[in-house]
Amino acid sequence: MDRETRMFAESHFRGLQGRLSSRVSLPSDRVDFIEKPDSFSYADFFKGYLLPNVPCVFSSAFTEGWGSRRHWVTPSGKPDFDYLLQNFGDVVVPVANCGVQEYNSNPKEHMPLRDYLSYWKEFIQQDYSSPRGCLYLKDWHLCRDSSAEGVFTLPVYFSSDWLNEYWDYLDVDDYRFIYMGPTGTWSPFHADIFRSFSWSVNICGRKKWFFFPPGQEEALRDCHGGLPYDVTAPTLWDSHLHPMAKHCSPPLEVTQEAGEMVFVPSGWHHQVHNLEDTISINHNWVNGCNLATMWHFLQQELLAVQQEVSEWKDTMQDWHHHCQVIMKSCSGINFEEFYHFLKVIAERRVLLLAKETGPGEVEEGESTGLGPQQAAFDVGRIAEVLASVVAHPDFQRLDTSVFLPRPEDLLQQLEEVLATTASL
Repeated sequence: MDRETRMFAESHFRGLQGRLSSRVSLPSDRVDFIEKPDSFSYADFFKGYLLPNVPCVFSSAFTEGWGSRRHWVTPSGKPDFDYLLQNFGDVVVPVANCGVQEYNSNPKEHMPLRDYLSYWKEFIQQDYSSPRGCLYLKDWHLCRDSSAEGVFTLPVYFSSDWLNEYWDYLDVDDYRFIYMGPTGTWSPFHADIFRSFSWSVNICGRKKWFFFPPGQEEALRDCHGGLPYDVTAPTLWDSHLHPMAKHCSPPLEVTQEAGEMVFVPSGWHHQVHNLEDTISINHNWVNGCNLATMWHFLQQELLAVQQEVSEWKDTMQDWHHHCQVIMKSCSGINFEEFYHFLKVIAERRVLLLAKETGPGEVEEGESTGLGPQQAAFDVGRIAEVLASVVAHPDFQRLDTSVFLPRPEDLLQQLEEVLATTASL
């Protein structure tokens, strides 16, 4: 990040005055297509898509050097089952059944990749049908389970990735996934975890995306308040089941070709269908641009838990603590872990800023977009959200005396650091 981009971003958030951006401004009913890597900078992406929170598609030129595009795909553009079997056959992977609805998702089982590839080949041979149903390999943590060296290169546009930075620091998990499945596999209507950003690259095959800007999903709720499972189902337009659907604008539709990269903005609900046999690499990520959105989402998640168990509030000992426990089991994170997430990223940015950059030297982290300007921007965003966290009544109920540093002390430290960054 350069200084001009940082100033632009800080002005944007000052204008919001701590509020979430309530409107998404789309230039048209289409999604921009970014064709040439050489003429599209990190600043272009940051100002044009990340900050305004709108989707775009990058051409296959951005991923042409990836090892997975060379090795995982046959010359005819199909998945190379032999290569995948030889290199990853014994890895146990999660597989969803697209033909079975379990709430607003699909039930999963685990099997060795070799068994899934065997099923996939039989599925193709049987004219894309099977008594086992339509099975989709989803959420395979390749980077966590085995070496992903040479598989892909993280695009600089997505390099400010706090979610995976945090989980890599803890060395317990990540939000980097492989998806693969035959024609007809699909992901039901959803918004990404923690209302994160995501990016998705087709290693081979084609996908059809249906995008709904934040807030549009509310018009799609059924008469019981539930979100739809499938936005392509005819029942969506039944006014008795979905009385508000007629007020929803049509989705933005995107057909993603092999090698192309889709940027999915924060909080956009979407549904995705594989039009061909497809393999994709997908990451979820959070940074300073959508941190406030993540915090708002977590507050809503806790409120939903509290409403669900409200009848036991007066009789259950440590009711507020149990709400946090339930929230973590349902959402994967609670207020305590969110604080530790902020603390880890904050301390790493403060350390980066403390390292002086001499005349003529390359700023540390510049190749990944994490130079001093990015670090200063990050500290500012963390400080603003942390101030809201510290003031939240449910956070104040936690025993923060065991936190190191104490939340108030960390906030004061960040504010002092910010005062020194004006001259950067």
